[in-house]
Amino acid sequence: MLKLNINVKKWGHLRILLRKKFCFPAFSSNFAKNETRSIMTKSPNEISDTSPRAKTSKELKPLTKAEAEVMNVLWNHAQGMTTNDIVESYDTPKPAYSTIATFLRILEAKGFVEHKRENGSGRTFIFSPMLTREKYVTQVLNNVKDTVLGKSNKNLFSFFVQNEELSDEELQEILEIIQNKIHPAL
Repeated sequence: MLKLNINVKKWGHLRILLRKKFCFPAFSSNFAKNETRSIMTKSPNEISDTSPRAKTSKELKPLTKAEAEVMNVLWNHAQGMTTNDIVESYDTPKPAYSTIATFLRILEAKGFVEHKRENGSGRTFIFSPMLTREKYVTQVLNNVKDTVLGKSNKNLFSFFVQNEELSDEELQEILEIIQNKIHPAL
């Protein structure tokens, strides 16, 4: 266990840090002026990696259907896009500008997009994806494989082969991919 002595003057900033780093619950700040409190908590080495708040930097929160639609628009364009560009790329009825702007803020907070100021414009931002569609799909499939299919690539592959309606041409393409993986062309 770790004992922390906290001066109330610094409590506000430290409370936020404690919640993030040490998995503290939200605390009240009803301390008297210049009071020092002692708090017992787990040290950083005692916090398990399975803690719900412990995440690796590579983990991304899953996309909702609406967020995935915005990401698909960004992934389908070679360069970044403004919010107006994204709205215009939708079929009618087009979503509201504020709706797309909200999704972009959420996607940025989740680590999927970044923004930069457009040259020569004070308030226009260009949004770009921070990862490729392939990297996201790989992460999602690995998550399904690890959590649902017993961490087995064979189970993942057989699930798709058995549960998807694949044409003979698609099956032949899959067999060719497997053959090329086993015996790469020299």
